Amino acid sequence: MIKLYHAQRTRSIRIVWLLEELSIPYELASVAFNPPRYSFEQNTPAGKFPVIEDGALMMFESGAILEYLIEKYGNGRLAPAIGSPERGPYLQWVHFAEATALPPIGDLTRHTILLPEAARLPKVAEDGRVRAINALNVVERALGGKQYLVGDEFSGADIMMGYFLMAARMLGVVGTAHPNVGAYWERLAARPGLQTALTL
Repeated sequence: MIKLYHAQRTRSIRIVWLLEELSIPYELASVAFNPPRYSFEQNTPAGKFPVIEDGALMMFESGAILEYLIEKYGNGRLAPAIGSPERGPYLQWVHFAEATALPPIGDLTRHTILLPEAARLPKVAEDGRVRAINALNVVERALGGKQYLVGDEFSGADIMMGYFLMAARMLGVVGTAHPNVGAYWERLAARPGLQTALTL
C-alpha cells in the first residue's frame, strides 16, 4: 500500500486528490507543517511535502509523484496516451503548474506570511503577485471554450493546476479579471476527490 506523508495546505493535497481520483488504497501519515525559513525542514523522509513510499521506493516532488502514480496505477486514466495529440499539452500544463505558476505564490507567501515580519521584503511579495497574475492570465486564455486544460477531459494536469489556484485564491490573487479560471475552479472544487483531500 502507498504511504503518503501529508500536511494540510501543502502540495501533498495534490497527491491525496490523485489517489482519491484513481481509487488507490493508501495510508496517510499526517505530519505537522513547520513554517520553514529554508527548504527540506519538514519531518518527512525527504524533509518536504509530499513524500510517498511505494514498497521500497521513496519519492518526493508532487509532479513526479503524479506522473509515476498515473503511469503505474492509472490504467489509462487521467493522462492522454503517449504519442497522442493531447500528450504534449498535458505535459506542458503539468509542468507549468509547478515550474511557472507556483513559484511566485511561494514568494508571496514567504514575504507576507511565513517569514518573520522584519525579514519580509514587500517588493518581493509584490513581484510575486504580479508574476502570479501573469500566470493566471495564461491559464485564463487557455481555458477559453474548454472545460479543462486538455479539452473536456479532467486529467492530472488539472490536479496540478488546482493546487496553484487554491493557493492563489487564498492569497487574494484570483479576481474578476479571470472568469474562465473562476468557472474552472468551481468545476474542480466540486470533485469529491478534492473535497476529501481538503478535509484530511
